Amino acid sequence: MFLPAGSRDEMGISIDHRFHVMEVFRKVITRRGYTLISTPVVEYASTFTNEYVDMKLQDMMKWFNREGEIEVLRPDWTTSIARALSSQTKTPQKWAYIGSIFKQSIPGIESHQIGVEILHLPPLMGEGESLLMASSLLKELKMGDYLIELGHTEIFESLVRPLTLSQVDEQRLRQAMHDKKKDEVYQIALHGGNEKSAIELASLVDAFGSLEILSEYEARWEDQPDLLDIVAHLKKLAQLIEQSGQQEILIDLGRVKNLPYYSGTMFRGFLKETGADCFSGGRYDRLYEQFGERISAVGLAFDVDVLAEHIQEMKDFTRICVLTTEETFAYAEELRTKYKDAIVDILTQPVAQVQYDKILEIIQKDGEIEVIER
Repeated sequence: MFLPAGSRDEMGISIDHRFHVMEVFRKVITRRGYTLISTPVVEYASTFTNEYVDMKLQDMMKWFNREGEIEVLRPDWTTSIARALSSQTKTPQKWAYIGSIFKQSIPGIESHQIGVEILHLPPLMGEGESLLMASSLLKELKMGDYLIELGHTEIFESLVRPLTLSQVDEQRLRQAMHDKKKDEVYQIALHGGNEKSAIELASLVDAFGSLEILSEYEARWEDQPDLLDIVAHLKKLAQLIEQSGQQEILIDLGRVKNLPYYSGTMFRGFLKETGADCFSGGRYDRLYEQFGERISAVGLAFDVDVLAEHIQEMKDFTRICVLTTEETFAYAEELRTKYKDAIVDILTQPVAQVQYDKILEIIQKDGEIEVIER
């Protein structure tokens, strides 16, 4: 009744866990040499709706400003950071962010994110650093076993190019591939007038699984050098991640991009215990073309709320209640300093719903102060 649909209040442990995730993230990125960046919550809609980004205005939280221009609450970190960094010098850069994005299409409208953006590094190094940072964070947070999935935008895109499909049919094909509907993929692609591409696209629905998929498609695409180069790149990246101690890597050669600006390797992370999707990202070199640049750029973002839900119960602190009066309040505050590793509540009476490990009472009598344990 008092909140818009989708909005929610939060209290207690969920907030504790979210801030714990952010604190650990800051520790990890500091050790890995990242610099924090923050962009405004309010941006022009055109930053996100142009042909390079192509996000849908109807999904955004928006309004008209006094000049009649459409402003939005930030719906995407990567695009916002690209705008901020477009005039930076062409030297290797590693940026990290902590904050929210806002979309009508996500539960609660607000999504808490942490992530990194890496510029001007060779592709394999940038992608490898993104995934190694992700592994470091998940281990530091004690998330348990997890999977990293690798894909590439240009496999689907290159097989679609020979087809003569309308924009509507191409979008239908992309959705069918995303939904792993093999027969539908084949039928739509076949109407594009190239049976060979239709067969290859349909086969991609099943091109999902262990690293053996890459060896299989090396043989299948031996006469297609562009696709072979992609397979070789994914194999190198997978080997890099394996050598770092990652437990399991999945390959999805049929994955289609979920954001228009992705233009190369894509990756996702899943928590094995629940299957929850905890991070996603990829290469987006073409995003900078809207600013007259084409650079090496890659990044990934974590869903903080998913990570927070999987935080194991954090170390319990000893909880102490110090009972005081107005006259002994200052002494009670001084007493707090003796229990630096404990939670200390200074009250006049214990809170009935709280389980205290120790209750101390400050008594003042004849000008003397005594502390007794109850």
